[in-house]
Amino acid sequence: MTVRVTLISPAMSVALRDARFDDGLPLDPAGFASLERAGRMSGRAYVSDSARCRATAKGLGLDAEALPALAGCAMGRWRGLRLDEVAAADQAAVTSWLTDPGSAPHGGESLRDLRIRVGAWLDASADRDGDGGRLLCVVEPDVVRAALVHALSAPDSAFWRLDVRPLTATGLSGRAGRWNVQAGRPLVAPGG
Repeated sequence: MTVRVTLISPAMSVALRDARFDDGLPLDPAGFASLERAGRMSGRAYVSDSARCRATAKGLGLDAEALPALAGCAMGRWRGLRLDEVAAADQAAVTSWLTDPGSAPHGGESLRDLRIRVGAWLDASADRDGDGGRLLCVVEPDVVRAALVHALSAPDSAFWRLDVRPLTATGLSGRAGRWNVQAGRPLVAPGG
């Protein structure tokens, strides 16, 4: 069965704006304002279990179920810190994390492990109950990147080459082993 998965990145938050590893903070005022302009959505929905993803789903009118397979990358002892803070304390660790997808100097999950986890969920998604094979997923930007790397059969090193803007929808359609991508459709018109 062909499945259509729409991955929606969360609206703007302080953590996203500051390049901060998720610290559990909610959306910022700009994020809430963009949600008001985005309108409502409906359908079977899943969510990364973070404050900003739950708030985005709620703002879009979605009653979304949290799935561990769609959680953001576990950042271990870096959680809540800004990237520049971590780099100032341990540049070698940050360089390793940015250049080696199998590296996890923070004591959490490697980007390769994230891609494997998200890819396994994506490939199994055709077996999930959905609205005619359609799933809406409000997920962290790193989950969108991992899903795209998997869907395109790209090398794990491509992860950092994918830019995921706040409150955009990335569509995947297909089935395990063959996916098509519709990238980065904004949910709010520029300047809207």
